[in-house]
Amino acid sequence: MSEFTLYTAENAPEESKSLMADSVAAFGMVPNLHAVMAEAPTLLKGYQVLHDLFQKTSFNAQELTVVWQSINVEHNCHYCVPAHSAIAASMKVDQDIVDALVNQTPLADSKLETLRETTLAMTRERGVISDEQIEKFFAAGYGKQQLLEIIVGLSQKVMSNYTNHLADTPVDEPFKKYVK
Repeated sequence: MSEFTLYTAENAPEESKSLMADSVAAFGMVPNLHAVMAEAPTLLKGYQVLHDLFQKTSFNAQELTVVWQSINVEHNCHYCVPAHSAIAASMKVDQDIVDALVNQTPLADSKLETLRETTLAMTRERGVISDEQIEKFFAAGYGKQQLLEIIVGLSQKVMSNYTNHLADTPVDEPFKKYVK
């Protein structure tokens, strides 16, 4: 496997320097994921934009976590699972939800479980999901907007999960306590 550079705000490619500064402003550090992505400024920019947009969807903190972690776990992302466990903690998401997602056990909340199931169906079937799954999603209280918003989270997670697979991105120190 090729080794990827973990760029800093100082040695990043010129087009990535302001993006790295944005990472520091948002996270208080340059996460290693961003340090790898800096190699391709358009990837880092796209990831940051999608992250921001997904947080502006109609999903609350619990629902954002369900979508993110369902995809991270399905993609077996060694970096994003602990990173999003830390993010969930910072967003005050109930630890039981995070544990169920990471351990792939059903969520106690049936609406959130339906969101998880629908997100996994979208991920596994590349967006071609059954009418029954869509009807179950709608019956749980979600609508077409939320069905489409899952795609924003999925797009973001493809960018990060695949980058981490290629680069074997080292888990940042603040996230290591969430490694299972």
